[in-house]
Amino acid sequence: MENEFKTGFVTIIARPNVGKSTLLNNLVGQKVAITTNTAQTTRKKIKGIVTTNTSQIIFIDTPGIHKPLNKLGEFLSSQTASAIKDTDLILFLTDVSSPCMAGDKWIYENYLKDTKKPVLLVFNKIDTVKKPDIIEENVYSYKQMFSNNIQTVRISAKTGKNINQLLEHIEKFLPAGEKLYPDDEITDQNMRMIASEVIREKIILNTRDEVPHSVAVMIDSYKSDENIDRISATIYVSTESQKGIVIGSKGSLLKKIGMEARLELEKIAETKIFLELFVKVQKNWQKDLKAMKRLGLEEIE
Repeated sequence: MENEFKTGFVTIIARPNVGKSTLLNNLVGQKVAITTNTAQTTRKKIKGIVTTNTSQIIFIDTPGIHKPLNKLGEFLSSQTASAIKDTDLILFLTDVSSPCMAGDKWIYENYLKDTKKPVLLVFNKIDTVKKPDIIEENVYSYKQMFSNNIQTVRISAKTGKNINQLLEHIEKFLPAGEKLYPDDEITDQNMRMIASEVIREKIILNTRDEVPHSVAVMIDSYKSDENIDRISATIYVSTESQKGIVIGSKGSLLKKIGMEARLELEKIAETKIFLELFVKVQKNWQKDLKAMKRLGLEEIE
């Protein structure tokens, strides 16, 4: 029946910096995934839930895919592989401002070429290209990888252009089913997880390429009182020099990171936030499986 309610899982995959987290935040109408210009910002599968009158779509935002170089890279790769295994649709997000690149081809060869799951090819960043012929050339370079007549959608995750059209396309692939989440639920993340990710985002934005892949954040305590949430968190880095970078001169950068994270968390939690931050060195934690498990990255098989 055409009017049957549909429910399903959609896994978003892409090379780094294509806009997966921006798209997820746009779809759910609120920030649930951190966004920066730094590759591999997303580390865990994050669920964003979109409920309409005709469907409930559970989006899985996976880490930007690259060839793994260490235990952290293996973890990120495993997150994507497990998400694809349990999905109803793979949404392959690409950057239409450039032709198909080596990273996209690597994703196709390792994740899409032999999959039995349906794939929807989505071209992002149409707002950044002014010449239609360039868009057509870049679209063609991607479609060449797929021997079948793959369905495509062109969007701007940043401006929201064609997002409704994207949702309509996605619904076509979903099975009939009951809702899995209440109508007002937009993510499976709790506030501890969100706080950890927001703090990490502010560190990445303020330190650029000096620290990002060597930073992890653990929420030591999260207590909600009547008018205020009190959060204590520890920032873990790999070296003493990185600790100095994060803290800054006389603690100035750590104070700035804390202020920016607090203001954003107050918007999300809709309450006052007291945020206390500490910085510790955990040498080469991204190469140490036990250290990664202690920091909450424990799903490697």
